[in-house]
Amino acid sequence: MKISDIYEIFKKYPNITTDSREIVTDSIFVALKGDTFDGNKFVDSALEKGAACAISDDKSLSKKDRIIIVDNSLKTLQDLAACHRKKLGTTILAITGSNGKTTTKELAYRILSKKFNVAVTEGNLNNHIGVPMTLLKMNTHNNFAVIEMGTNHFGEIKTLCKIANPDFGLINNIGKAHLEFFGNIDGVAKAKGELFEFLAANKGKVFVNQDIDIISKIAEKYVNKENIIPYSQQNYDIKILPADNKNPCLQFVFNKIRVCTKLIGKYNIDNVLSAIATGKYFNISDIDIAAAIESYNPANNRSQKIETQRNVLYMDAYNANPTSMQASLLNFINQNLTNKMLILGDMLELGASSETEHQNIIQMIIESQIKDVLLVGDCFVNAAQNTKFRCFKNVDDCIKYLCENKIDNRTVLIKGSHGIHLEKIEKYL
Repeated sequence: MKISDIYEIFKKYPNITTDSREIVTDSIFVALKGDTFDGNKFVDSALEKGAACAISDDKSLSKKDRIIIVDNSLKTLQDLAACHRKKLGTTILAITGSNGKTTTKELAYRILSKKFNVAVTEGNLNNHIGVPMTLLKMNTHNNFAVIEMGTNHFGEIKTLCKIANPDFGLINNIGKAHLEFFGNIDGVAKAKGELFEFLAANKGKVFVNQDIDIISKIAEKYVNKENIIPYSQQNYDIKILPADNKNPCLQFVFNKIRVCTKLIGKYNIDNVLSAIATGKYFNISDIDIAAAIESYNPANNRSQKIETQRNVLYMDAYNANPTSMQASLLNFINQNLTNKMLILGDMLELGASSETEHQNIIQMIIESQIKDVLLVGDCFVNAAQNTKFRCFKNVDDCIKYLCENKIDNRTVLIKGSHGIHLEKIEKYL
């Protein structure tokens, strides 16, 4: 069956799901396969639960009613999303970067919503499945969309661009992320640069933070000057205000307007700046931009301040790489906070650079003179062998320690890769 024919069915049943547990009446179930699951095994269950039809690449199901057999279910999902995007003609801004892209996306979404009806990536559903699912949730009322794009392999951003066909692009930053696959910072820049390369070939425009040289160089390499939208802190007369115990969140003055965010860490200023740039380009007032930024309350363990009954937690445990870890540590070290404590987890997917990068973090901690330090994961265990820091092979061992040794009246930075699951320790603090 052609995509055009499947799209006609989608128009009749405009609700797509890839999870048979989330079936609603008259939805379309797309059976995807992964390393540990096969959605084709749940086609019958999805139809029984009320799905109007199912899309499957299992040829053995071809004789059953209400099942559309295709060569590849994932490719069909992506092609259907691309078709829907083309039919709607919605203006799309794509955002990628090594750190803070979800925060930037959320801020840009709130700012642009002051003027447009904006569709947006939910959470961090920013991959080869999440992007098409976001696009397929757009409707005729959406005249703008903010799409987050993630990658840990070369070519992935290029693929996502072919699906979403963005009109505008923004690279928030370039950091030491996924070095296991990209090799070094130049490899990261090349992978993220696929967004600018696509836009240049398709006459799109790019937002460029001129305070970050490596992003400016990517833009100069691929994009004609007339299609570059430059911005910097100086453009908007941004002045960062000092944080303290009473208000450790990022505060700044923007075009003479004081803005008090709910984001922990002044390193978030680049995320904020990028979002401001999108609002300014689309003629949203400074007052509305400031209000939108202040309305954002971070969640999902990203730059959150959490006050428990016993401690104050700086929870930033959704992900970590050397760039974001160093930024979080420096911010924490330099703040005038009482009774500081660190709970840090391994930075994953660093490949051959892992040992050196974890040792660099250990050296930062030693120089900070913070004494109360818990380290979680094999990489930190190995890197901290000659220190007195308490180390744990996994988060469960750390939790056991916290249960036996109550932590009270501390200000605690919690930072690590998502795979370490440091978010589990919150209830023990």
